[in-house]
Amino acid sequence: MILLEHVTKTYHPNIVGLRDVSVKIEPGEFVSVVGQSGAGKTTLAKLLMAEERPTRGRVVIGGWDITRIRSAEIPQLRRQLGVIFQDYKLLPKKTVQENVAFALEVAGASTRRIRDIVPQVLRIVGLENKAQRFPTHLSGGEQQRVVIARALVHRPKILLADEPTGNLDTMNTREIMDLLLKINAFGTTVVLVTHNREV
Repeated sequence: MILLEHVTKTYHPNIVGLRDVSVKIEPGEFVSVVGQSGAGKTTLAKLLMAEERPTRGRVVIGGWDITRIRSAEIPQLRRQLGVIFQDYKLLPKKTVQENVAFALEVAGASTRRIRDIVPQVLRIVGLENKAQRFPTHLSGGEQQRVVIARALVHRPKILLADEPTGNLDTMNTREIMDLLLKINAFGTTVVLVTHNREV
């Protein structure tokens, strides 16, 4: 469950990112946060992943009050919360398989666990045949699939997708949305942040 109670976020000097927002998202829901630029969507996403702290109010993720989360606890939160960004942030000198494995390596996963999980998530996103390719040899849609695979390696309960189709054409947008719906059907809560009402 995700719970925001009367959350306000202000930036200095007097810029309001969010004002008195209350939201409850149940486990397994697919929720879209839609709004134009400057509406506070990214601020909301940053609060959910503890990149920002609320000025007032409370943020709870999976029963864990992260309102005043300590820096040392953020990696633990991020393992429960898969995050997909608009810009892919893939490592150009690593293959698809290595990019996905890297997310597990930095978390201290064993070689055996990495060998088990990476092929599974590549199958889910339909990239099992492109595991040895480098990001520059992939289309934009395929690169975003790598990002989704990387976000899934910790089997997160929540997937936060911040403008995941912002750089994609219509066909790739449809494929990414279908993939997010498939992931949601597995029971993962999906929060989609987008400016595109059609999406």
